[in-house]
Amino acid sequence: ILFCFVYTIQVIFRQKKVGEMKTDFINNMTHEFKTPIATISLAADSIISPKISAEPEKVRRFADIIKQENKRMNNQVEKVLQMALLDKNDFTLNLIDVDMHMLIEQATRNLTLAVEKKNGRVSTHLKAEKSVIKGDMTHISNVINNLMENANKYSPEKPEISIHTRNVVNGIEVIVQDKGIGMSKEAKKHIFDKFYRVHTGNLHDVKGFGLGLSYVKAMMVAHKGEIEVKSELGKGSSFILTFPFQTEL
Repeated sequence: ILFCFVYTIQVIFRQKKVGEMKTDFINNMTHEFKTPIATISLAADSIISPKISAEPEKVRRFADIIKQENKRMNNQVEKVLQMALLDKNDFTLNLIDVDMHMLIEQATRNLTLAVEKKNGRVSTHLKAEKSVIKGDMTHISNVINNLMENANKYSPEKPEISIHTRNVVNGIEVIVQDKGIGMSKEAKKHIFDKFYRVHTGNLHDVKGFGLGLSYVKAMMVAHKGEIEVKSELGKGSSFILTFPFQTEL
């Protein structure tokens, strides 16, 4: 009876925590969709205004804003759909030769502009002699981009982000390192849980659904790789990825 009582209490607390995380997810999702919808609405109102419609340059600018916000919403929907497929194991990897160094350099170029706006910098230290693995280009690219975007998001001032590679036995190790806000030991236990987001105190500009790292973990498992995180509160985080050269499905 005592065992059943303890087990019941544990289940109740676990369900309560999951419920809170789902509520947080819905609130975040609402916010993430509300902002682009409001922007699209304002841009559309501006285009149909007689003053704006007479100036092709301004019409083109507002049309670009609508296109960018629409793309942003599509990306958010895609994240949710990807996680639904992962939950059902309803996905297959398209294995091809992937040059990790080329992929990292491309991700670095994509992120550099956003980091430089915050007076930060991104550096690469690509020391792996063998950088080509068998993997799914799209998913591996998403993994690297996700970790680098997180490093920027959780570095509120002057981000210092570095990406390192080296060869290990039968594979390649990739480290995405930042000097941001870091995380507590308790947060480290849950960061790969779906819907979980690290609490950022007064830092309210960190957006997202809490799906990114659970996706990263699922993709590393699918590629028969490993992921490890080292982090200290106030001193930054390091995500260590190990990809095998060959992925056996």
